[in-house]
Amino acid sequence: MVGCSGSFPGPDSPASCYLVEAEGYRMVLDLGSGAVGALARYVSIYEVDAVVLSHLHPDHCMDLCGYYVARKYRPEGSSDRIPVYGPADTGERMAMAYGLPPEPGMREVFDFVALRPEFELGPFRVSTRRVVHPIEAYGFRIEHGDKVLAYSGDTGVCPDLVTLAKDADALLCEASFHVGRDDAPEIHLNGTQAAEHAARAGTGRLILTHIPPWNDPARTLDEASAFPGVIELARPGDTYTV
Repeated sequence: MVGCSGSFPGPDSPASCYLVEAEGYRMVLDLGSGAVGALARYVSIYEVDAVVLSHLHPDHCMDLCGYYVARKYRPEGSSDRIPVYGPADTGERMAMAYGLPPEPGMREVFDFVALRPEFELGPFRVSTRRVVHPIEAYGFRIEHGDKVLAYSGDTGVCPDLVTLAKDADALLCEASFHVGRDDAPEIHLNGTQAAEHAARAGTGRLILTHIPPWNDPARTLDEASAFPGVIELARPGDTYTV
């Protein structure tokens, strides 16, 4: 867990960023505001093999700008290109964010690849589904052998999230809203809704994430308490073996 703050970095955490490793392969899920520096605590940022972006809101992708600088201009010379999977216009959007011309944009450093329903990255098989959010956004199912990690990205109530998380060992699920306070069903989930999705999917472990700094994490955990399996709050620096 590199960063798990929702919507913007908080005093205790960067925005969304998760490092997934198997067989020496390192995949980064989302690279939100403030994440690159924190990522360097756990792995050399020059030894990441791929980045996968759920969508293009800044709290999930904006530190790709700093990562571009780090990989292109390091004194030893530019790093090898790595794949960046995301929505089809990711390359253009990130060039615009950094004030670069669309061509080459950041393509000297990153190989931008449009997300598709299924693809392989190193030892991982990744499945994607559109989720419910104001912009194009995806959830992921990541399989390695017989182990499964599902990630909601940002979503409101979404049957396809249940499909992605079906019988998963763990679901990393956003819980941005509080029950009774927030009423925007096609943007985010609250703790109770996250628990309902995980229970319908038969997920073994529910890890609640993307909690904004203004929320009470203990309240979020209590709202999700009906989940019958193991339930936890994501915290920066925590490590899980799936």
